[in-house]
Amino acid sequence: AAAVPEKPAAQVFHVEEAEVGKTLAAVLRGRMPKLSWSQVERYVRNRHVMIHGNVTCDERRRLKAGEVIKVLEHPTAPAAREEDVKIRYVDDLVVVVEKPAGLTSVRHEEERQWKDSRKNAQPTLEDLLPRILAKREKGNRRPSKADKPWKKLKDGDQRAPSRTHPVRPVHRLDRETSGLMVFARTVPAERHLGLQFRAHTTYRRYLALVEGDVSAQTISLRLIRDRGDGRRGITDDPTAGKSAVTHVTPVEKIGDYTLVECRLETGRTHQIRIHLAEIGHPLCGEKVYRQRLFKGALPDKSGAPRLALHAAELGFVHPTSGEELRFSMPLPV
Repeated sequence: AAAVPEKPAAQVFHVEEAEVGKTLAAVLRGRMPKLSWSQVERYVRNRHVMIHGNVTCDERRRLKAGEVIKVLEHPTAPAAREEDVKIRYVDDLVVVVEKPAGLTSVRHEEERQWKDSRKNAQPTLEDLLPRILAKREKGNRRPSKADKPWKKLKDGDQRAPSRTHPVRPVHRLDRETSGLMVFARTVPAERHLGLQFRAHTTYRRYLALVEGDVSAQTISLRLIRDRGDGRRGITDDPTAGKSAVTHVTPVEKIGDYTLVECRLETGRTHQIRIHLAEIGHPLCGEKVYRQRLFKGALPDKSGAPRLALHAAELGFVHPTSGEELRFSMPLPV
């Protein structure tokens, strides 16, 4: 049998009508006819394939219309663990965390009906955080008689079982993006924080490593969901899409690349990635928006193993106290 290539060719495609209901392996086999069935299955199991931003290791998964499949040249890192997530601030209403790269923020709607075993194989930050909080709060209190049933431990100690309560996401970070996120813990807090994000009154500062020599500037380009090839992009039509404004400041020149600071005035999906790519300075590790409209993809010579984007600073107003909270996180090592 032919040896399995070390890495597949990176590509992105949308599930077409004729592919709906077919297994992931069957569709990939059709899209990559030079590969054998065993090679396709090996790539899926070895974490080379993503659907809607989430890694999938199930080659038998049935595909749905509109799903976006990414075949990655390099395998993704193993699933994140609870100890990879650091809590920066927590009270009864909000929790601020440091999200590691490689961890999906929020589970997509179509995945919420998955069995627990499947969710646990690919946990999101939304899944992990309630468990982390439950363990943290359990360790900070003594059990009471109201805690039932009791759990008897080998050493004779008795502890109340952990109780998990869902957190409520009010914004997202891409799976490959590291940095600060805030989750609400109650419905009123979710509503209050959601209003701040929709009104763009939160403070968000990102650090990105991009190609070329970048000057200080404000990028104001309207974003649309489909630029004509299924990808998000920009438009010159003032009646289409949504306004998006990014303030860019160079921080450090590093050879053929520039470390830049990006401050969001708006918060559109993939705003920084699209804006910087459109002005000719794509992020290192960028795989989607490096692809030019109806043209070939621009090569990435950086060798970056992931998207070089980090949510370095986050600020918002506390839902009840009215206090302005601001957090910063250094670049990951």
